Amino acid sequence: MTQSKSKNQIRIGGGAGFSGDRIDSAVELAAKGELDYIVLECLAERTVALGNLIKIREPDKGYSETLSARIKTLLPVCLPKGVRIISNMGSANPMAAAEKSYEIARELGFPDMQVAVVLGDDVLDIIKNKPGLILLESGKPLESILPQVISANAYLGADAIIPALNTGHALVLTGRVADPSLFLSPMIHEFNWSYNNYKLLAQGTVAGHLLECAGQLTGGYFADPGKKNVPDLARLGFPYADVTREGKVTLGKAPDTGGRLDVMTCTEQLIYEIHDPSRYITPDCILDVTDIQFKLNSLNCVHVFGARALPRTDTYKVSVGYMRGYMGDGQISYAGPNAVERARLAGEVVAERLKNRGFDHLEIHEDLIGINSLHGKASPAKDPYEIRLRLAVKCPDKTAADAVGEEVEALLTNGPAGGGGFFRQTKELVAIESVFLPRHLVKPTLHTIGKL
Repeated sequence: MTQSKSKNQIRIGGGAGFSGDRIDSAVELAAKGELDYIVLECLAERTVALGNLIKIREPDKGYSETLSARIKTLLPVCLPKGVRIISNMGSANPMAAAEKSYEIARELGFPDMQVAVVLGDDVLDIIKNKPGLILLESGKPLESILPQVISANAYLGADAIIPALNTGHALVLTGRVADPSLFLSPMIHEFNWSYNNYKLLAQGTVAGHLLECAGQLTGGYFADPGKKNVPDLARLGFPYADVTREGKVTLGKAPDTGGRLDVMTCTEQLIYEIHDPSRYITPDCILDVTDIQFKLNSLNCVHVFGARALPRTDTYKVSVGYMRGYMGDGQISYAGPNAVERARLAGEVVAERLKNRGFDHLEIHEDLIGINSLHGKASPAKDPYEIRLRLAVKCPDKTAADAVGEEVEALLTNGPAGGGGFFRQTKELVAIESVFLPRHLVKPTLHTIGKL
């Protein structure tokens, strides 16, 4: 795939699909891909809420745990090449993330690097003073969980990032921004696209949606040996998109990297996490992918066309994080003849022990891993020779959650026979629900870190 850079075309790389994604693949893409921008999408649904929980206890934390490692490895590659970095690694604390990034830049010998920070997604104070909001998942009023709420973050759109890109700074950090919007923002910035041009917004948004999970597009989640083979999966290359001023989108991946990029991999990624293909609601537009077409131009080079869109809604989706008590997790394995029945007996013993200790009304979820952990009551015709019991128990307090692990551990000598490979943990439960918040109440702001 040939590169034809000009003011009428930019190349945007997908450098991360989640916070734990590979860093070396992003570095390889930045080094080989001849990029203008690299986007690191590092927030899952619960990530910001968990980040807020950390920030409450450590005010200088709450940003992505992988930020330091990513910044340290990417800056020496990106800055000399003029590749700008856009990322939501700011999570619950974008300002602290920017300060840390600037500190790393100085240590690496880039004292003049500046960071643009997008704030405004944190709307906790707003929703606390906005009665009548309804939780989308349960239909209950927000007030029903408000005492337990620890975070509320609006999914900002590309327009919130444009002022940051206008600064020309090499690194742009945000909190909660919709995944496709991270990629759409440099297109609007470079080409001055109008929010009234729905054809361009549609093409840019679908490009972002395809890139947002990085290696999924180039065969990662696609791979199924013997059925859908992906070459050199251990060296999976991350993708990029060439986007023109007119909205032409062509996907590719860095040369001499593993994986595959073709019509099949693109089609699978297109429908990823989309509930209604004709009304995929983003903060920038309502995307319709029902007429999307992919054309393989050459090896690992795919042209994307046919996206449509309607105007954006007058609300933002807000992800609300709240405390749901604790979870006690206990696991143990059984092997040999009758392993499944011994595992089932072990689960019954733990449940009875918890009840006898006064821990009533607990929500106990039992998995026989290998039989029903994914498909419920469905089970193979023949019992497996080995099985792992997992008991995940929702508890109102830490004492009850600790008791789950204690009772599973006690099975090692108190039976049933042959238990081993014990594991236990207690953790706080953070749940997520959503509300719609009128757009006019949310006010994104821009801040900068670094030398003036």
